[in-house]
Amino acid sequence: MQIFEFKSVNIKMAEENNLLRAALHEHYLKSNHGTYRAYDSINLPRIAKDSTTNSVYRFTTARVVNNSVNQQHNFITLNKGRRHGVKPYMGVIANGQVVGLVDNVSENFSTVISMLNIRWKVSAKIKRNDYFGSLSWDGIDYRRVQLNEIPYHVPVQNGDTVVTTGYSSSFPEGLMIGTISDFSIGTGSNFYKIEVMLAADFKSLVIVGLVENKQLFEIKQLESTNK
Repeated sequence: MQIFEFKSVNIKMAEENNLLRAALHEHYLKSNHGTYRAYDSINLPRIAKDSTTNSVYRFTTARVVNNSVNQQHNFITLNKGRRHGVKPYMGVIANGQVVGLVDNVSENFSTVISMLNIRWKVSAKIKRNDYFGSLSWDGIDYRRVQLNEIPYHVPVQNGDTVVTTGYSSSFPEGLMIGTISDFSIGTGSNFYKIEVMLAADFKSLVIVGLVENKQLFEIKQLESTNK
């Protein structure tokens, strides 16, 4: 790799760090003060300097070394693994937008189950009204996923922003997933059929952020007693 390519990667990593810090800080503010504050890209470097030491989330960055979008079960390979602190169930984002979930980890590498994988689902909600459902991919278009289980009485419109709920434990609440591009009511169904245009461009992933919920093990252990 040439010098200018290294500089480009470092810049992307710095940008991803700023976006991660901003997202986690926003989550911290909402969790601890009960208020939601939105920030634009101009403020990201300033927010990155704010303290998030009380946050339950830890983050790092990694470089994509392999990626697929044209399979039914797509995966992403990253250049960081166990010795870098990467663990299964860490959330993966790009430019502050949801990409997938860490699946397997070796000493120096890790694989991510992509959002473009018919096996994976994530809890998501319409930001405007907080109604949530399950978001999954139907294996057809790499640019679109489907938001399920939204009842037909809920006000929905094209352009509505879809974000994480925080219920999955692997992602903070409010991370961008995409926007509603189409919706309809299925015959004999009480729920919408909703198409979501993904915010992340899965064909141009270079640097991604990894988010670890430091309380994930405790949550999983507690929830397992109820099953």
